[in-house]
Amino acid sequence: MAESLNIHLQKSTKEKLDKFKQMRGKEVQSDEFWDLVVITAVDEDQKSAYEIQITEKLERKELPLSINYHVFADPPGCKIGNGGSTLHSLQCLHDKYGKSLSGFKVILIHAGGFSQRLPNASALGKLLTALPLGNPLYQMLELKLAMYVDFPSHMKPGMLVTCADDIELYSVPAQENVVFDKSGFTALAHPSPLSIGTTHGVFVLEPAETPRICDMEYRTCSQFLHKPSIEKMFKCNAVCKREGKEFVYTDSTYYFDYGTSMTLLTLFSEISPLTCEIDAYGDFLHALGQRATVDYTENTANVTKKENGLVEIRRKIFHRLKGTALNVILLNISKFYHVGTTEEYLFHFTADPCLRAELGLLSAAFSVCDLEPSEKTRVCVTHSILHPSVTVSQGSVVEYSRLDARVKVGSRSIISGCWIGTDLSVPSDTFIHSLAVNLDGKTGFVTVVFGVRDDLKKSVSSPAHMKALSLFEVNLEDCVGLWGLFPEKVRFSGDTTMCSLWNACIFPVCSNLKDSFVMSLGMLKALDSGTNFTLLKNATLTSLQETLQNKNLEEMLKFRKKLYEDILRVNLSNSV
Repeated sequence: MAESLNIHLQKSTKEKLDKFKQMRGKEVQSDEFWDLVVITAVDEDQKSAYEIQITEKLERKELPLSINYHVFADPPGCKIGNGGSTLHSLQCLHDKYGKSLSGFKVILIHAGGFSQRLPNASALGKLLTALPLGNPLYQMLELKLAMYVDFPSHMKPGMLVTCADDIELYSVPAQENVVFDKSGFTALAHPSPLSIGTTHGVFVLEPAETPRICDMEYRTCSQFLHKPSIEKMFKCNAVCKREGKEFVYTDSTYYFDYGTSMTLLTLFSEISPLTCEIDAYGDFLHALGQRATVDYTENTANVTKKENGLVEIRRKIFHRLKGTALNVILLNISKFYHVGTTEEYLFHFTADPCLRAELGLLSAAFSVCDLEPSEKTRVCVTHSILHPSVTVSQGSVVEYSRLDARVKVGSRSIISGCWIGTDLSVPSDTFIHSLAVNLDGKTGFVTVVFGVRDDLKKSVSSPAHMKALSLFEVNLEDCVGLWGLFPEKVRFSGDTTMCSLWNACIFPVCSNLKDSFVMSLGMLKALDSGTNFTLLKNATLTSLQETLQNKNLEEMLKFRKKLYEDILRVNLSNSV
């Protein structure tokens, strides 16, 4: 059964990729593709990063042309969540297009946030994470557009809402299509184990008029459960059974029609300006379906930060959306992959044979490298130049980097944006990422280094408790001692009541990319050996948080562009 599923998905996915390939760099008609591609950003800085990169992609003819790409930054102030971003983007579109919006088919991709669990996507945005696929190289943006390439031609004007850090693969019967033509909301639903249901949204289906088993089925949802317990799934009759196996239908992407857009804009006028985060899934979909009740508005168990006003805003959402239909499309031959953490990123791009086969992922894409055949089975190299003598151990990813002679990369490591000099070795289970910054009017370089399992979001209430934070399984107080720093003098950027690896100012600013890498590698090796490593006297130390606030986009994109040109030149000379 699993093998048959993989074959179906592989064939269907290839068809979508081939169709999208024909659109790249071409003028597309309004009836065959999206009228608007909308991307959300956490702030104006991230918006600028997206806009610069999308402009470059259009110039290189990597995206369909003759359509409008918009990036909308969340308003300054408190975080508003992807639900708030959805409402804000709708308002921006309405302000720009007015009634013309009633005829547009729009895809909205949530790509804001700082990617604390996958920091190599923090500086330039998770929507532009590289994939070992396609020529020119695919990023998550192209993959999203490719996987939904069939939707616009079978869709009434409205908006499809999706996220930048997941991949949905699906197959539907021949001569059939996924159709979005109903009023209200229509969500895609994927069969999943009950354990997956506890971390996702789960649909409770109305009984089918004629029970049958098929690859795709249109149903009505009576109730939506957000991250429910297994006990609640059974209690609410969300658990289905087929061939003796129990499963639930979980959420991913959803659509709403233009009429519902207007309802949401009315809602936004009632609750803005937002003072708390709202969820585009849990808070919107919970209000839908005949069995929806207002009870969920009081449940803040799944909320990261319990803010004042959240319950009241949820009630307003509920009463405004109550009675709106929630239709679901059961995609029984489908898979949902989340790629939002370092562990998921490494697993799906190097170790997971299913996704590799289904998407046709390569070991090396748009790169200059000469890895040994035995190493090609479980590595991922994208947009990088590796000297022929470089070795990359299994389970590791190298992206947007230049590795000089005799560099060795250990297993299960992530190398991003780095220039690694001759004869250097990166230990296993290492995340190492170089960024350019602009400090006091000067360009500098910072290389951040963590263990792939380190928790960058874990925080303590003050610097005095830094011993509770660990870097490569060494407590942070001992780390800074090995680097010749006094723990009481270590600075944390931003909110010092939430001290974490994310805002610990422990990484030196260097004058060039190669030296920056050497410095951070020395810090890492001191932890491994337990020997002291002395940082440069008077070195400016910064955190990943602060680095992102002062990032030099132009310098980082210049490094990528030079890699791009060199890869093209080498590939061209090799083909002659």
